Amino acid sequence: MNISGNSILVTGGSSGIGLGLAQALYARGNKVVICGRDRSRLEAAARKTPGLIPLYADISAPAGRDTLREDALAVAPDLNMLVNNAGIQRRVKFRDDVAGWAERTQEIAINFEAPIHLSALFLPQLIGKRAATIVNVSSGLAFLPVTFAPVYAATKAGLHSFTIALRADLRDTSVSVIEIVPPMVDTGLGGTGIHAEGVSVDIFVEAVIERIAAGEVEIGYGMSDTLRTADRQELTMIMAKI
Repeated sequence: MNISGNSILVTGGSSGIGLGLAQALYARGNKVVICGRDRSRLEAAARKTPGLIPLYADISAPAGRDTLREDALAVAPDLNMLVNNAGIQRRVKFRDDVAGWAERTQEIAINFEAPIHLSALFLPQLIGKRAATIVNVSSGLAFLPVTFAPVYAATKAGLHSFTIALRADLRDTSVSVIEIVPPMVDTGLGGTGIHAEGVSVDIFVEAVIERIAAGEVEIGYGMSDTLRTADRQELTMIMAKI
């Protein structure tokens, strides 16, 4: 894949892996639009990397995704790459979760519904390009359904499955479909400091970009590479140790 000269939208691009990807892609000569629902983080990201184009967007609801498509194509009419990165993680065992359904369903809406909906919204734009890409950011937990984040793991497993199906569906088009499978990365996902022992964002992103450039379509790192390539027996053994 050519990783320069593209016009890219990165959801959840104001922090964490999303911001790291946005900065790395911008540094390689791409136009990069980032979106998020925290205005202060968006502004901070744009100040840190002035070339990034920030857009406010709440993709937890269908109307927000419709608006994002309009706004993104207004500032990047040549858009040819969608990075579905936005995600949240609620770290609570299912039997202990007393939150109302409105709060609990946010994880499903942002992690699973939004990438599918945005892929549908942007596909007519992408499929008309000579070369285009959809990138879905899942998780190593797509392959390891942990009890401390069961719904998060389920949403990422669903996104992994959708990505495989979408890649097969679009194999005779100009649209490539890539899945990034992060391991534990040192971001604020799930709460401040929870992933402090994870790989740094910069190291992870550089490894991912290198493998995208090499033409890989399912990209993990460290433990997530182990999980995504493990067979059922190996995964059962890993689960037993948690």
